[in-house]
Amino acid sequence: MMAAAANGIPLRRKEILFLLRSTVRMFASQTDGEARVAQVLKEKFPQAATIKVVDISGGCGAMYEIHIESEEFKEKRTVQQHQMVNQALSEEIKAMHGLRIFTSVPKRRD
Repeated sequence: MMAAAANGIPLRRKEILFLLRSTVRMFASQTDGEARVAQVLKEKFPQAATIKVVDISGGCGAMYEIHIESEEFKEKRTVQQHQMVNQALSEEIKAMHGLRIFTSVPKRRD
């Protein structure tokens, strides 16, 4: 049996399972790996306004997506910001397959 996506293209079983797992994962509590990575980032970036860590590998801890908004990134290029995050997670990265990093500086409120 094939389901149809919103655009009418049939979805395969693997795609359907991925979507279901992703949907369920959105409503689940934080995994141990997410909590560990978030804690390290909070310690390394104490000025961070936002730190969001999501295990995008289905909960096995192989790949994470990280969003950090911090004043510590001010006047640094994106590559430098990402290097800071990689350095902060140098030990944790050894056990990961991949990492998506999104960094930003908080917008000024005038």
